[in-house]
Amino acid sequence: MADVLIGGSKEAARSYSFDEVAIAPSRRTRNTEDVSTAWNIDAYSFPTPLLVAPMDSVVSPASAIELASLGALASLNLEGLWTRYADPAPLLTQIAAEDAATATAHLQRIYAQAAVDPGLIKQRIDEMKDAGITVSVAVSPQRTAELAPIAAKAGADIIVIRGTTVSAEHVTSNGEQLNLKEFIHELDVPVIVGGCSTRQAALHLMRTGAAGVLVGFGGGASHTTADVIGIRVPDGNCGCRSCRRTPRLSRRIRWQIRARGRRWIHGI
Repeated sequence: MADVLIGGSKEAARSYSFDEVAIAPSRRTRNTEDVSTAWNIDAYSFPTPLLVAPMDSVVSPASAIELASLGALASLNLEGLWTRYADPAPLLTQIAAEDAATATAHLQRIYAQAAVDPGLIKQRIDEMKDAGITVSVAVSPQRTAELAPIAAKAGADIIVIRGTTVSAEHVTSNGEQLNLKEFIHELDVPVIVGGCSTRQAALHLMRTGAAGVLVGFGGGASHTTADVIGIRVPDGNCGCRSCRRTPRLSRRIRWQIRARGRRWIHGI
């Protein structure tokens, strides 16, 4: 598949979401063994084009090993329960059985009761390395400088820097900041970064030297990104509950966008 020119001298392979793909046989078909869905991240190749989200409920060392046997790449969350507790399985069972109204508070208590343990990071990575798989781990931008070197030293093959939004530079009020270009250059491990939702943000992340960029904030009824960063701004005209509850900040953003002559799409 030909690469797409995305700006300057930067090129990227065109990718597709599930909704964009439909198999429609024509005059000529091919046997499945003659078709490859393989893809690469740096020097690592995977038969199945699937990157599994670093969620405690989805990726454990055992599930990462199982998914790797199916050709996919699963990333273990280094800030989750698997690096805070020696055996988080009972806690995950409790969370699954918790009432929806109290589950978040219960999860917050569990996280607060135990800090991320560097010893457990090494132990989890060792478990996956012993199975002979490509080990991918995920960290948030806020803790990248702290945890990514620990993971790299423990033998992680790929590091994913993933957050609600990820920028080329992360700045804090206490003066600490993370320059991804400098950090990735110094870290001798392929790095995947994201998410982002604009061409310019994606270009900034590509210029850091990342091996891959995650595009998009996600979606669905349970997704809270828009509520957290204040981007979803209903147009307020359809009468739905979401429009009736449009927060004041979102109205300001909407007015600013309209003032600049940009088209606004309901529900974003």
